[in-house]
Amino acid sequence: MKVCIYGAGAIGGWIGVKLAQAGCEVSVVARGATLQALRKDGLVLSHGDTRTSVPVKAAEDPAALGVQDLVVVAVKAPALAAVAERIAPLIGADTMVMTAMNGVPWWFLSGGFGGAHAGKRLAAVDPQGAIAAAIPDRHVIGCVVHASCSLDGPGQVRLHFGNGLIIGEPSGAATPRVQALHALLQKAGFDARLSAQIQKDVWYKLWGNMTVNPISALTGCTTDLILNDDLVRGFISTVMLEARDIGERIGIPIAESPEDRHAVTRKLGAFKTSMLQDVEAGRAVELDALVSSVRELGQLTGVPTPFTDALLGLARLQARQRGLY
Repeated sequence: MKVCIYGAGAIGGWIGVKLAQAGCEVSVVARGATLQALRKDGLVLSHGDTRTSVPVKAAEDPAALGVQDLVVVAVKAPALAAVAERIAPLIGADTMVMTAMNGVPWWFLSGGFGGAHAGKRLAAVDPQGAIAAAIPDRHVIGCVVHASCSLDGPGQVRLHFGNGLIIGEPSGAATPRVQALHALLQKAGFDARLSAQIQKDVWYKLWGNMTVNPISALTGCTTDLILNDDLVRGFISTVMLEARDIGERIGIPIAESPEDRHAVTRKLGAFKTSMLQDVEAGRAVELDALVSSVRELGQLTGVPTPFTDALLGLARLQARQRGLY
């Protein structure tokens, strides 16, 4: 299988190494220092004392790589519009585009999902509809990542914990192509699960990180310190209850309480969220995919979101002040 990784950061690099080890012909769209590192040393994955390097074909221009069987889009949400402008040469009639990204994706209300709101475009994540036009729904395979990775350097990935990928068609159908992809991911060593409703898995992950991520960016605190503060944890819980009400109205109820979810987060220990890492590195933050999208869904479904609005306003103000939004 010909696989292209678009976004050779921590998650994209991790996926690329394991698929190459499974026998896939892996290429990468990259530029600058990452492009040079990939051409010299390939993709490198470190986990504990194990270090694995795989050769990949790397190019700045997607046209140099040609049509793929699978494109893994693993960029941060603010970079997606630029990807959409350049991705066309990689996509043929039967190409799958797997979105390994955080937050609400542009295809969230596709595949007949969303009840009365099915088919609507979310302006928070695709303001002009350019992403949906460049990557039509028929190519999309949803993906939720449950792993923590970071970069030691350009093209050099370090896996900290987790090995999970949940995939699914936006329609929920168990199509032959998604079943084949699921089998490939399992062969590559991922703890891969095929979902009957990938939007539910997207929403459940978002339910935890839509609050802790921006609060960590605002405060500079690791997750343990955030959840140990009773007032902050109470604020987070109230935002989560707003999101839970929204989920119920679009067909993805969550039976758990916020405290149940906090217990899951606590088990991961003290760690820096991806948004805090982005702030510290001076990179654009994913506020629209994680928070603005929830506010928009609240407006669509008629659920008031005053606490979500407050969180978004504060985080957005800080990001604008730092030139990250």
